[in-house]
Amino acid sequence: MAETLAQNDFMTVERGSPSALVHLRGDWTIDNAVVIDEAMPAIVAACGEGAVVDCSGITGMDTTGAVLIRRYLAHIEEEGAAVLTGVLGAHKTLLEVISCCPPPAQTEPDHTPWYLLPVIQAGGATILALRSTARLLGFLGLVLIRLFGALFDPGRIRLVPVVHQLEVVGLQSMGIVGLISFLIGAVMVNQGAIQLAKFGADIFVIDMLGIGHLRELGILLTAIIIAGRSGSAFTAQIGSMVLHEEVDAMKTLGMEPIDVLVLPRLMALTLSLPLLTFYADVVGIAGGAMMAWIQLDITPANFLIYFREVISIDHYWVGIIKAPFFAAVIATTGCFHGLRVQGSADALGMRTTRSVVQSIFLVIVLDALFAIFFTSVGL
Repeated sequence: MAETLAQNDFMTVERGSPSALVHLRGDWTIDNAVVIDEAMPAIVAACGEGAVVDCSGITGMDTTGAVLIRRYLAHIEEEGAAVLTGVLGAHKTLLEVISCCPPPAQTEPDHTPWYLLPVIQAGGATILALRSTARLLGFLGLVLIRLFGALFDPGRIRLVPVVHQLEVVGLQSMGIVGLISFLIGAVMVNQGAIQLAKFGADIFVIDMLGIGHLRELGILLTAIIIAGRSGSAFTAQIGSMVLHEEVDAMKTLGMEPIDVLVLPRLMALTLSLPLLTFYADVVGIAGGAMMAWIQLDITPANFLIYFREVISIDHYWVGIIKAPFFAAVIATTGCFHGLRVQGSADALGMRTTRSVVQSIFLVIVLDALFAIFFTSVGL
């Protein structure tokens, strides 16, 4: 008589040679799943290094019972070999289905219809722009709080960095600002004279140059040049300090990064941009006067006399008033993106590009708002 090693209502383990013999019986259904599962560890331990599992005594089986049998065999195979025998025909198909593991089939991912892609991309870009604008406005508010605090506590103002930034942002920008302003003034007169000559109104090119350059082009071109030159430099410099953990070191030493890095650049740019705008206006008018002398035979003296008669000082002030606001936008945007650099040099390049694009965009939007405002107040 075979020696019984372990048994319960659903399983009996008998000693065999070389493997143990396991008899399964009863209903292997979901109703008995808990009892079978709790008894399984003891039965597996009694099987030793392998077993032959006889299923001829099973009277009923459902999917849960088939899963339990497959799990039982898997536990036995961890120690040795497991052989399944005596499976009734009614249960064979179910056990085969449970045991099969078909290879994963590649499925085609869902594609968004092509006509919806522009809408989705536009929506995503709009949400990203709104979030970025909200963060920028929050940063601007923090900078203004620190700036007003520094005005009431002048000891916090770092004069040496301010003077250094005045040289970098202001003096070193005069060459490119002057060259572009001179050429734009000359091109405006050249193209305006060609068109106005058709109506015999060549002289009105001076009106066009004075109003267009003093009100719009002088400040707008200067701001765009500074955004591309100095705004990107602000982002790159501060971003590099963030990557090298210099900003964290400042915080550890009790230094406020906004006071040390942002305010000197903001103050220097706010002082420099009105001066650069005045310089751009003068050079642009000079370029226009030279082209009028060459193309229309209007001497510089006559040009200036007529210019003084038709161009009021209000046009000059309209351009100058915009300069501090444009400077605040450029400096804040450049420093904001510099402080948000994270990860690697790729992030630094991305933030620098985003800083320039966002600065130029905000300058143009602000210029449009100023144009509407000045028109509404009669300037």
